[in-house]
Amino acid sequence: MRVLLSIKPEYAFKIFEGKKKFEFRKVIFKNPNVKTVVVYASSPVQQVIGEFEIDNILSSDPNEIWRQTKEHSGISESFFYEYFADREIAHAIKIKNIKKYLRPLNIRDDFNVVPPQSYVYLCDLIEEVHTSIAV
Repeated sequence: MRVLLSIKPEYAFKIFEGKKKFEFRKVIFKNPNVKTVVVYASSPVQQVIGEFEIDNILSSDPNEIWRQTKEHSGISESFFYEYFADREIAHAIKIKNIKKYLRPLNIRDDFNVVPPQSYVYLCDLIEEVHTSIAV
């Protein structure tokens, strides 16, 4: 199963440059069958730029997650703790097998989907659309 995840462009591009090997989330997917993340680079880019497979998902208190991920977080420690302020649990999606699309996709035209605030599960039809244009 695939999920479409909104990520700020600065961090989305770091993923595809190999500089960010974890994607951090306050809330993680309820469906345990999610294996692939399709990346929507949010405003001002507003395009689907690629995808990656989920190696595993770490969930623990923020201090432990930072200890385990800081070397490949792609973010500053201050941003990490600001993002997880007042949270007892932090989630870190470990990224593997990144695929940047040959051409970015327009979420409304190519997917007929409204950009998600956080994430949205993708149906099989949408999976076929973006699988055919992956590098």
